[in-house]
Amino acid sequence: MTTSSQEFTAEEIVLEGVTKHFPNLSRPAVDQVSFHVNPGNLVVLLGPSGCGKTTLLKMVNRLYEPDAGKIRIGGREIHSMSATELRRHIGYVIQQVGLFPHMTIRKNISVVPRLLDWDQEKIDESAKRCLEMMRLPIEYLDRYPRQLSGGEQQRIGLARAMAADPPILLMDEPFAAVDAINRAHLQDELLEIQSKMKKTILFVTHDVEEAFRLADRIVIMRDGKLVQFGTPLEIVTRPENEFVEDLVGTRDILRRLSLLSVQSILDARKKIDEAPHPARRDSSEAPVVRADEDLRSALSRFLGSTGDKIQVEDEDGRKIDSITLADIRTAIIEKIATNKEKEKDELPGQ
Repeated sequence: MTTSSQEFTAEEIVLEGVTKHFPNLSRPAVDQVSFHVNPGNLVVLLGPSGCGKTTLLKMVNRLYEPDAGKIRIGGREIHSMSATELRRHIGYVIQQVGLFPHMTIRKNISVVPRLLDWDQEKIDESAKRCLEMMRLPIEYLDRYPRQLSGGEQQRIGLARAMAADPPILLMDEPFAAVDAINRAHLQDELLEIQSKMKKTILFVTHDVEEAFRLADRIVIMRDGKLVQFGTPLEIVTRPENEFVEDLVGTRDILRRLSLLSVQSILDARKKIDEAPHPARRDSSEAPVVRADEDLRSALSRFLGSTGDKIQVEDEDGRKIDSITLADIRTAIIEKIATNKEKEKDELPGQ
């Protein structure tokens, strides 16, 4: 049976009680993990080495088979189709890039479109489009991987994953092997691509800052188990337990602010009150912060100004809202209240 890309248009990923055992481990590598990835969301699997995040990722495209549980993509259980057809509709990006050294960049990018029997003109158009998306010269199409830098090779790896326009991307620590500057650039490019194409992405990392910079929602794992699943704001302000607090550094208020974006305040406030706030939009003299900057940067703007609010701009420089010092305080006050309740509960005789 041939599976067309149209069958994956819903793009959701649902895991139900997914479990994986390996003979050499005393505990399951993945233990009864369940969560739901909404279409078009970028969900990060975060946790220390050996927590099961890569094993979980590999079960989504059947590089590993689960011992128990179900995985559904677009409403279909993944075992209802062949592994080959499943993988042709899922982009896969790994840390080691995995480019074929004997193939040109053009042929590397075109591997999946060729398997899907695209005509040559469509294949060539896809290769050029992907290279432009990665901001690399078209001349690179006729080069070989060894002629590119590590950062450029990683861009080609992402381009190859995107070539057949799959609705789902699986990314296993894709930027871990590049230097800090290139890593930041690659993160920016992924966010830009995601804002335009809205793929459903599962992204594995052990880097907390990377997770909070990229994620719509975060899955925190430990010893094969799902510890917490939520938005970055929920995880920072309402950590499930001490392990999550230590992992994301929620006891350090400045670090907590650096993990949250200004956009997280706008999103949280919108859920509470959908009505416009005219009083917040009339301060043309106020300092400006971008929605994707962290709250530590926003706090710095307040300290350097005499006003009581900051204008918020989108990536194109359009003013979209404003925030106040009270908004920042609200973003962390729930965490303070939660800690107080926890300490009260732990008092003897309570």
